[in-house]
Amino acid sequence: MNTVRVFLQDQWWLNDPAGARKRLDEFLAIAAKHHIRPVLVLFDSCWEPNPHLGPQHPPIPGVHNSGWVQSPGKARLLDATVEPQLKAYVTGVIGAFANDDRVLAWDVWNEPDNQGRDVEEDVKDKVRRVNELLPRVFAWARTERPQQPLTSGMWTGNWTDPRKESATTKIQLAESDVITFHNYDWPEGFEARIAELRATGRPLICTEYMARGNGSTFDTILPIAKRERVAVINWGLVAGKTQTYLPWDSWKRPYVSEGPAVWFHDVFKADDTPYRQHEVDLLRQMTGRGKAESAEQPAAAAR
Repeated sequence: MNTVRVFLQDQWWLNDPAGARKRLDEFLAIAAKHHIRPVLVLFDSCWEPNPHLGPQHPPIPGVHNSGWVQSPGKARLLDATVEPQLKAYVTGVIGAFANDDRVLAWDVWNEPDNQGRDVEEDVKDKVRRVNELLPRVFAWARTERPQQPLTSGMWTGNWTDPRKESATTKIQLAESDVITFHNYDWPEGFEARIAELRATGRPLICTEYMARGNGSTFDTILPIAKRERVAVINWGLVAGKTQTYLPWDSWKRPYVSEGPAVWFHDVFKADDTPYRQHEVDLLRQMTGRGKAESAEQPAAAAR
């Protein structure tokens, strides 16, 4: 893998900009040693709507991504007086790394019109406010003149006809330097999304894919992505605190007594062994990086 998508958080940066910058610089240095150029995500509309600084609650047993928090979160998003802080966050982070070759791209807002864990009655105001802020976020970012491209990934809706696109999608298409999108569909659905976006004439990156239970797997998607020259970033690496090997439906039906029949996301178990050795071999084969395991070479030796 030559990139990784990293989610930041506005309160984390604003609470201690100097410390946050130092830690992010250290992370980029570690990634660079492994020839990995991260995509940095600034805002996110998914999951817990009320983020806070300080110690976080432990993972909820049996629940997918139970500790994931939004940025800026419901209260800060809807409070217009917070907007100068959000601008300071955007310009601060991007300004600090605008000319840093270790950063591949800026994903300014993840799934901006996603309901997340917001209650239904809040969604209309949330999306309205997001659509006000999203063009400003792009504009704030561009004031720092980053050498890296800006983007915001599309994830839902009809992209075949401008008349059928949501207001959020229209902003994402108009403002993104490179087109990013999410797709957890069967391979035919993945191919269809690529065809819909080709007309933009811009590079395509699928910044989220690979949910085995949904029909999106390394085996089915990687060959299509390589053939179509579309970069892809799978969700999840190691089965850890995020518990994203559990399906989305675990929010309603936690997998407490037993795990899912098939892992949803993630590649490695907690002990560093692959969930499926075939997937690891396929990744190495398709990317030409690393060596596939052989019967004579045990996994421990390969690592």
